[in-house]
Amino acid sequence: MLSWVLNRFSYDLGIDLGTANTLVYLRGVGVVIREPSVVAIDKDSGRLVAVGDEAKKMIGRTPANIVAIRPLKDGVIADFETTQRMLEYFIRKARPPGRFVPPRLVIGIPSGITEVERRAVYDSAKNAGAREIYQIEEPMAAAIGAGLPVDEAFGSIIVDVGGGTTEVAVISLGGIVESVSLRIAGDECDESIINFAKLKYNLLIGERQAERIKMEIGSAFPLNEELSTLMQGRDLVTGLPKTVRVTSPEIREALAGRVNQIVKAVKDALEKTSPELSADVYERGIMLAGGGALLKNLDKRIAQATGIPTFLADDPLTAVVHGTERVLENIERLRHVLVTPIRR
Repeated sequence: MLSWVLNRFSYDLGIDLGTANTLVYLRGVGVVIREPSVVAIDKDSGRLVAVGDEAKKMIGRTPANIVAIRPLKDGVIADFETTQRMLEYFIRKARPPGRFVPPRLVIGIPSGITEVERRAVYDSAKNAGAREIYQIEEPMAAAIGAGLPVDEAFGSIIVDVGGGTTEVAVISLGGIVESVSLRIAGDECDESIINFAKLKYNLLIGERQAERIKMEIGSAFPLNEELSTLMQGRDLVTGLPKTVRVTSPEIREALAGRVNQIVKAVKDALEKTSPELSADVYERGIMLAGGGALLKNLDKRIAQATGIPTFLADDPLTAVVHGTERVLENIERLRHVLVTPIRR
């Protein structure tokens, strides 16, 4: 009877709980939520004002009593209560009509987090209303979502560049053999552009402006045709609005330090890899996933530094959430790729 009720009135969700964006997969339907991991709260009353897209629009534009919060930092929970409220909102939004039994979740976590940080993710999902919670390391989920044959006795390497972390993992026989987790990714690239604007142009720009510039003209390797765009902000000398035109070589130079750290993480993982798996990786190449992998020519920069062919996943942004999808669809067969459940 209980099994019938669960099958009839519950639902399954796969969640990529990212520093920059949260994606939610509803089993049998597809990706139903793809929104920024941002929450706007009224400080006076504690009321939730907005979540996701609407909250992100408020960053830098809110009155004194409203604060826009990004509750995750470097891939882990920085504000437990706000993360829980955000998850509650997304779970409720994803719930299909007529399904009132709490859902079963498969949720991605960074490979380099501590037991305390992992428990925070678990407790946050539990308090948000989940019935069962399974955790999977994000590089494993990204590899599955990108279509890598993780169960074969053959080495594959995935580089998952998110908003808060870069995860490099060598995978074979359904497990992570070697990994490097770097708390440098897309957010730190935005910070580099903000610092560049201050130092070169005495211009103060916001996070959204920096992210736009990165997406429009940012690159990790010279482009066939260099680009330019307008950068708008406040002049630090006069205090007045100011606009300057910046070029892709300028932004590439601003990002070079962060890109070099990501490249070093890839090389560090390769140096720890056994000769047999290294040969497999050289034959099969390096797979890039995550929103940060969309930085123009990052694949060429990594290929140049390692001498190994490097490819972009078909849809880098959704690789992790599609990995949770495949786990949900084959939970018994793929149970071995999940992280050991947290015991109470």
